[in-house]
Amino acid sequence: MNFLNTVKAFVANEAGAVTVDWVVLTAAIVGLGLAVVTSVRSGVSSLGTSISSSLSGASVASLGTLGSSGTTTTPSN
Repeated sequence: MNFLNTVKAFVANEAGAVTVDWVVLTAAIVGLGLAVVTSVRSGVSSLGTSISSSLSGASVASLGTLGSSGTTTTPSN
C-alpha cells in the first residue's frame, strides 16, 4: 500500500512542469533563430558580394580635387 501512495504522489506532483515549459519555449526560440539565419544567409551573402565588387571598382579622389567641378557658380539672391 505504501508503494501505491508513492506512485500516486509522484503522478500528482507538478513541480517539474514549469521546467518542461521553459525547455520547450527555449527550444522553439532557438529553432526560430536558426530558421531566420538560414533564410537570410543567402541574401546577405549576395549583398556582400555586390558591395565588394562595387567597392573594388571605386576610385578615391585626391584631396585637391574634392568638391571642385571646374566651374564657378555665384549664389543668386
